[in-house]
Amino acid sequence: MRLLVVEDDARLAELLARALREQRYAVDVAADATEASYLAAVNEYDAVILDIGLPGGSGLDICRELRQRGSHVSVLMLTARDAVSDRVAGLDSGADDYLVKPFELDELYARLRALLRRQPAVLPAELVVGDLIVDTRAQRATRGGRDLALTAKEYEMLEHLARHAGRVIGRAELTEHVWDANHDPASNALEVYINRLRRKLDPSGTAPMIQTRRGAGYMLTPTSGSPHTDAPGVDEP
Repeated sequence: MRLLVVEDDARLAELLARALREQRYAVDVAADATEASYLAAVNEYDAVILDIGLPGGSGLDICRELRQRGSHVSVLMLTARDAVSDRVAGLDSGADDYLVKPFELDELYARLRALLRRQPAVLPAELVVGDLIVDTRAQRATRGGRDLALTAKEYEMLEHLARHAGRVIGRAELTEHVWDANHDPASNALEVYINRLRRKLDPSGTAPMIQTRRGAGYMLTPTSGSPHTDAPGVDEP
């Protein structure tokens, strides 16, 4: 999942970005209102962690702008102000939750997980596709009771595919949600990770759960564990 962290305190922004990446999120960082508005307009984020006090504008205005554009992205507002009126202003601007500085990272993680489960619809903590179970709280996956040893990027990719199981996910969408702004869209990293994930996900001789639709993208589907046969219209890279 891809997050936008909007924070003008460089040390705090770096700490948050590093901590969230360790939690297997792709993270972009904006240091002022102008950069935040631009990134939110050109990228698709799963959640925005938004400081209220920013150079060049207010986090409240950015949040209102997002809602006026029809965006339903989850917004977690950060502020050093704890007055009831400040919390009300944040929520009234369209924020989904409010966290007062200083805060513990564990609370930030928990609030973020709760927001992501509610956006865009109520989603279970466990995603089940056939005999595959993706535990979004523990950020681990099992298939047929077998633990899958996934890297952070492999897990992010599998979770996004599992959240949209049965639907073809285009290359651009998958890249948008799994990598941050530093990713080179011309690279073959996506195909490399898909192939690594397939090797870990599918026991030898079974039909692949991740199917490739030529020119369209990838789709995660449950399988019966039958021997591998190429489905019509499906090509592996």
